[in-house]
Amino acid sequence: MLDHPALVLVLSLLALWLAVRAGSRYARRLGKLDEDERADLGVTLTGALTLLGLIIGFSFSMAISRYDQRKNLEAAEANAIGTEMARAGLLPPAEAARVRELLGEYSKQRVLFYTTRNPEQIRQINAASARTQSDLWSAVQDQATSRPTFLSALIVSGMNDVLNSQAYAQAAWWNRIPISAWVLMAAIAISCSFLLGYTARRPEGRARRLFILPLIVAISFFLIADIDSPRGGVIRVRPRNLAGVSWPMAAP
Repeated sequence: MLDHPALVLVLSLLALWLAVRAGSRYARRLGKLDEDERADLGVTLTGALTLLGLIIGFSFSMAISRYDQRKNLEAAEANAIGTEMARAGLLPPAEAARVRELLGEYSKQRVLFYTTRNPEQIRQINAASARTQSDLWSAVQDQATSRPTFLSALIVSGMNDVLNSQAYAQAAWWNRIPISAWVLMAAIAISCSFLLGYTARRPEGRARRLFILPLIVAISFFLIADIDSPRGGVIRVRPRNLAGVSWPMAAP
């Protein structure tokens, strides 16, 4: 569900609004609150809202840091491929052409990894990338084994950076906000909504005003889920650096 931010928005808004309505109905069933009880509950509601705001702020910060990490690793991946493309010129012409061809194919696969949303296509892209990685490593390994020189070691080191950068990028895509943090935010938000409805003096005539808090919290949840979702959100990492590297490689 967290990979579908629009669904997070709808479900969270519905759940919070139902919590407000449940609180108001529970208050009507128990009877009118006296001012001391209302004041005590008001302090509790204020503290709970403050805690909710802090947790939402921390979660938003976590989502932003993960988004920035994915952007930086995409740039690092493109830089590693471009550097190895240049180092391939140190190889003999036939091997250099082979390595550059494989790097061009590999960079296209990496662009598709960032832009494709279909799960089946993603599995196919990952399988193709793994095969290309194996071919790339074999190409430089053969050269380093047959001619163990400083230049061949430099090329092998660059290829190692290419393969490692893909692993780092994949790890960043798996690094999401923990489910426990979402559960905690949802529990506190529902509790706040219930208290809001419970302490309202005339909930029947304040329905529109009581709707504001669930709407604000639901939008916050939507924004956090959107930024935290690498593939399902509107705010996503665009592989501009990888695309810029792949186009020159495809040229004859």
